[in-house]
Amino acid sequence: MKITVDPASFHGTYTLVTRDVQVTVTPKFLEERSDVASDVYVFIYEVTIENHGDEKIQLLNRHWLVMSGGEQYADVKGDGVVGEQPVLKPGDGFTYASFTVIDEPMGTMLGSYTFRSENGEFFDVTIPEFDLVFLESAQIH
Repeated sequence: MKITVDPASFHGTYTLVTRDVQVTVTPKFLEERSDVASDVYVFIYEVTIENHGDEKIQLLNRHWLVMSGGEQYADVKGDGVVGEQPVLKPGDGFTYASFTVIDEPMGTMLGSYTFRSENGEFFDVTIPEFDLVFLESAQIH
């Protein structure tokens, strides 16, 4: 896994490849939607999924685990992403944005996507675990 972090914003880019499918996630804290005094921390994350394989694939389902303060906060399962079940030909990519809310200044998200190949095989692709960090709460040494 390749992780890059911009020290100025503490927003990283997290990338992982499973079965020739690359998933890249970039999270960002949304101060304008959060209410820190009430322990409501909102993060947006952008996900790019790229098909580096030789056959057409379709994203069918998603499964996310959201952690807040070191404990499981949510377990989200559903069809597709943002109302779509994109079909990716070899070389294609698909980008979408979504958000999550946690009740601690630091958390993580991880998960998987279920795909179907053009030959009918089902397989899971790992979404890299990524950090959700409200910078003012982080102690960086």
